[in-house]
Amino acid sequence: MIIQIRKFIWEGTLHLVQEGLKSGFLHRAAAAPSCGKNVVPGPIDCGLAELCEMAKQFPAVNDGDHQAVNVLDDETTVPEQDLLSCVTENKSNCAKIVVLMGQKYLVPPKSSFLLSDISCLQPLLNYKKKYDVIVIDPPWENKSVKRSNRYSYLSSWQIKQIPVSALAAPDCLVVTWVTNRQKHLRFVRDELYPHWSVKTLAEWHWVKITRYGEFVLPLDSFHKKPYEVLILGRVQGNIKEALRKSEDVLPVPEHKLIVSIPCSLHSHKPPLTVKLTYLRRWGNRSVDEEFL
Repeated sequence: MIIQIRKFIWEGTLHLVQEGLKSGFLHRAAAAPSCGKNVVPGPIDCGLAELCEMAKQFPAVNDGDHQAVNVLDDETTVPEQDLLSCVTENKSNCAKIVVLMGQKYLVPPKSSFLLSDISCLQPLLNYKKKYDVIVIDPPWENKSVKRSNRYSYLSSWQIKQIPVSALAAPDCLVVTWVTNRQKHLRFVRDELYPHWSVKTLAEWHWVKITRYGEFVLPLDSFHKKPYEVLILGRVQGNIKEALRKSEDVLPVPEHKLIVSIPCSLHSHKPPLTVKLTYLRRWGNRSVDEEFL
């Protein structure tokens, strides 16, 4: 299976790199993907991590203490504590700029967010909105994180406590970013998704390359790989409801390759909107992205 994945990644990346070279998106310092180790840009501090750490320090929020939604208006400065107490929503058709801890953030039109620790998701549940797509990027436990102490990680038990069932609409598509560690991949497929009543449908791969079309890390490395895995599944609900909605849901490709130059921001993932093309038939649907 590992050999098949390697072959799929190598051949697929080679084809896409050649197209990138033809279009001028990639530079011609290298004509094909290389297994040589390349220097990866260091992470840029964007301040978002500090906001999340600050949110953890706030006291727990009681259901009746705060409004459920904070709607953005022309005032761009939002008290940081309000971010923990309620969902912040941009109802307008235009993007809004908010200033948090002295830095500007762009809030897309018709979107909302909650800046919170996983232990304080009640404001999101009080929002009473169901999502057709839930994208989750958990901070997986690994030796490197333990040694560097760069950020807190979640145990398998903590990840299972994410209230997916309470947030998911019927036939909700659940997409989880996973490291290449087989222990974590097996956990998502065999334990986490069944716990959430999610049926595994596909595994996609995000391959990271340099602007010269080379893998950012050796493809044959025993430790880190130049790719990450996406496990896609669908919430299993009432059989009659599933049959009624089957015409609105297009099949998910079992394998798909995303090849891109990674962002310098730590753990910043590529946007998935273009790749989730089967959502087009659904029309206006809601997406919940959780970066924990």
